[in-house]
Amino acid sequence: MGDLEAGVVDLNILLANMKATLFAQNYVFASVQEAHKQAIGNYDFLGSFVEDEGLSLIMEAEVADKAGLPYNGVFKRISLQVHSSLEAVGLTAAISNVLASKGISANVVAACYHDHIFVPSPRAEEAKSLLEKLSKDAQCEK
Repeated sequence: MGDLEAGVVDLNILLANMKATLFAQNYVFASVQEAHKQAIGNYDFLGSFVEDEGLSLIMEAEVADKAGLPYNGVFKRISLQVHSSLEAVGLTAAISNVLASKGISANVVAACYHDHIFVPSPRAEEAKSLLEKLSKDAQCEK
């Protein structure tokens, strides 16, 4: 136990080496109440988190629609193709700051190997370009 490969901690290395991959699917954030958790086993979802108000799910919009789950907003996923450590400091802030400067919301999910940013679908290409510029700028500072 405890043998998960360590990721990069240094912020400058993370920024300089990150590659933003934009996925075509539309994703939504939905919430399922305790009484409906059993039915969720029938649906595919990308991620989940247990909150006091219910089980929050990240899933494709099409799946949520088929399941009849309500949601607000439709998002695209941008995954950063750099193995970031869960103990890295500043990556989420750097990403959020560059997107916030252009009025783009960022819902960041950190997983074991990569960070995934969910941005409003209509602004996804712009967000990807901003993240690519952030990486390029960091490469110049090396």
